[in-house]
Amino acid sequence: MKNYKEEEVKYLNLLSEKFPTIQEVCTEIINLQAILNLPKGTEHFLSDLHGEYESFLHILKNASGVIRSKIDQTFGDSLTNEEKQKLATLIYYPEEKLEIVKKETENLEEYYKITLYQLIEVCKVSASKYSRSKVRKAIPKEYEYIIDELLHSNSDYNNKEYYYNQIIHTIVSLDRADAFIIAISKLIQQLAIDHLHIIGDIYDRGPGPHIIIEELMKYHSIDIQWGNHDMVWMGAASGSAACMFNVIRMCARYDNLDILEETYGINIRPLTEFVMEEYKEETYHKLRPKNYEKIKSEFKGELLAKLQKATAVIQFKLEAEIIQNRPEFEMESRLFLDKIDYEKAQVEIDGTFYLMEDMYFPTVNPQSPYELTDKEQEVVDKIVKAFEHSEKLQKHIRFLFAKGNLYKIFNGNLLIHGCVPMEENGDFTGVKLENRSIKGKEYLDCIERIVRQGYFAEKCSDERSYGQDLMWYLWCGKYSPIFCRDAMKTFEQYFIDNKELSKEKKNVFYQFIEDEEYCREIFEKLDLDIENGHIICGHFPVKIKAGESPIKSNGKLLIIDGGLSKAYQKTTGIAGFTLIYNSYGLVLAAHEPFTSAKEAILKETDLHSSKQVVEKVVERKNICDTDIGLELKKQIKELENLLEAYKSGVIKEKHKKFYG
Repeated sequence: MKNYKEEEVKYLNLLSEKFPTIQEVCTEIINLQAILNLPKGTEHFLSDLHGEYESFLHILKNASGVIRSKIDQTFGDSLTNEEKQKLATLIYYPEEKLEIVKKETENLEEYYKITLYQLIEVCKVSASKYSRSKVRKAIPKEYEYIIDELLHSNSDYNNKEYYYNQIIHTIVSLDRADAFIIAISKLIQQLAIDHLHIIGDIYDRGPGPHIIIEELMKYHSIDIQWGNHDMVWMGAASGSAACMFNVIRMCARYDNLDILEETYGINIRPLTEFVMEEYKEETYHKLRPKNYEKIKSEFKGELLAKLQKATAVIQFKLEAEIIQNRPEFEMESRLFLDKIDYEKAQVEIDGTFYLMEDMYFPTVNPQSPYELTDKEQEVVDKIVKAFEHSEKLQKHIRFLFAKGNLYKIFNGNLLIHGCVPMEENGDFTGVKLENRSIKGKEYLDCIERIVRQGYFAEKCSDERSYGQDLMWYLWCGKYSPIFCRDAMKTFEQYFIDNKELSKEKKNVFYQFIEDEEYCREIFEKLDLDIENGHIICGHFPVKIKAGESPIKSNGKLLIIDGGLSKAYQKTTGIAGFTLIYNSYGLVLAAHEPFTSAKEAILKETDLHSSKQVVEKVVERKNICDTDIGLELKKQIKELENLLEAYKSGVIKEKHKKFYG
């Protein structure tokens, strides 16, 4: 007989509370073994959403074309393409489409019966790769029994066919068809994507990052890797004034101040009043918002330009304090306000003088350029309070902390928004944090811990202050793994007419990933599976129209920022990527621009996508080949130990009937 340690017996006793009899242990082992042999669930990867909520929501609803393929698989040639698209649109937008159908359909009862049959058949195909238990858990509680019966009824047998038809008839006769169609449509959506990965940058540029966050908060299975645009909002919510004014500047630049004021209840009126009082001269064209030509009000356009400039100046002053207090960040080269020659209208950068396009800085004292004026300080104090007291913002940022990481290794793949900073010789960059130099995976892990301290540590503590300063550094610092450039050249882009000077150089990591041999070395250094693993990142839009490929090093690394953000679509030539990892391998979907949900509903149009197989597995992957499979195998081993303990008499069965 096996000798059991005291701690092992204690654990097995605890486990026996959940599985009190030999029969229940055996049943669970059989169940888990069966699950291991089911096909691997479908993972979806998206990056750089940048507030483009309509496109994002549609991609979730149609699962990047997976749902339409399920419809094709279910009905083949028995339905026309038009009929299939009608059904697909209903699944994507059931509430909205039913309202239209009820106005246009004469025989509504017949429509309901046909549609319910079709939806059930599509749902059967979608559910076929999951255990019955998992599907049941995904079904809305109020329809759990009915949908479960319909999905597992076999209408080929006469004695079941009547039963099956009677359920459909009763649903319609009780006027529950709409609710049932909505429920089963959303179930199909959920079954199409088993797990969702967001590879960073939910915030900035587009109009609805908050809408995306709200949708993600309801999602059944998700993880998020933080991007630098997420990080600056996280820093702002944590209390970093430097991050706050970067956020405000970006909102002004893209005419998205409504996100701050209306969505998050952050009152920026003190800043607006300050700007109107202090910045009276007209602001030059470079600082006009990105959509200036669409802004009908000249006053609004000019105000946004002045807001952008005023926040930039305050930002430079706030950043200077961090740079001076944190020499380990090595950011001294980003201080410019003290290098402006006001008489010659030029600035010194790296030993060279450049002419300034704009010399109007009413709040900068040349003798003490980084000191906030009394009025600026007053504005900063009010803005800080507004950010810290925004309940909705804090709720959203807490969600990013709860579901997010700097990076994640999932099913053998490394997910990271940007890169692991490298040197020209191919070594990972050693970066000084907490008075020690660290690099590679250790650097990434240290960053994440300090960032979490920046939000959760005690207020006014050194840990919280350092964490907030690091969040700002991750937004724009040279060795930030989610910024990945030599510098964020806001000053140069705003005030100097020199395109070469304004360029932001990528980290050399992006040169090494073009070579498969070097990419394999990166895998070795990060302890990744060289043969089966991948690095999946975003951050840099892939210029498809210029011949760039998102697939690097023979498929070992994939950059999946295809320009979901409208700001990048002229550059990329497409409107976003989705990477799909199912039991057959990896597929990359490139999306065309999405017009609107309204048009998709009324005209039954879909998001057109072209798909490219990145990697096809020799043998179909099952759950036993995944991280979940490893956990299930561990559970099976523990249950086998419990079974042995029961049989050897070390643990006694706990029959419920003996306990009342």
